[in-house]
Amino acid sequence: MDQPTIFPEDIAELARRVVEANAAAGRRIALAESCTGGLVAAALTEIPGSSAVFDRGFVTYSNEAKMESLGVASDIIETFGAVSIACAWAMATGALQRSNADVAVAISGVAGPDGGTLHKPVGTVVFARAFRNNEAQPEGESRLFADMNRAEVRRQATLCALELLLP
Repeated sequence: MDQPTIFPEDIAELARRVVEANAAAGRRIALAESCTGGLVAAALTEIPGSSAVFDRGFVTYSNEAKMESLGVASDIIETFGAVSIACAWAMATGALQRSNADVAVAISGVAGPDGGTLHKPVGTVVFARAFRNNEAQPEGESRLFADMNRAEVRRQATLCALELLLP
């Protein structure tokens, strides 16, 4: 990569591929980030030309922010929790509704070192991808980045989210 970047090479290279592929597809993207705290958006905006594809990002770290900024229903959070595919799906859908994007990816998780439970241990991260006009099937997945520290969980979640943004 010839451009200097603040990100590790694997993240920077994947972000470059996301920007180039979405530009070629004429697709705009939005993000709804929780545990990554804006890392995915930062990785994308590090790439020259990202303004052609990146519409906006929402960093909704608290449950209140998820509800207020993205329209996540309180009963989703109360029933399933913020780290659930249901919540991530609502975040992605909310990001689409509040943007000009064609596709939105949402990330929510337990980066640690605290906050884990028996059913959602540290390293649990959920992802969802939603498309405007239902041009493709909505997707959601839960991943466990086990035995990793906070930085590594966030790094792996960033890579996963970038992969989901490839057309």
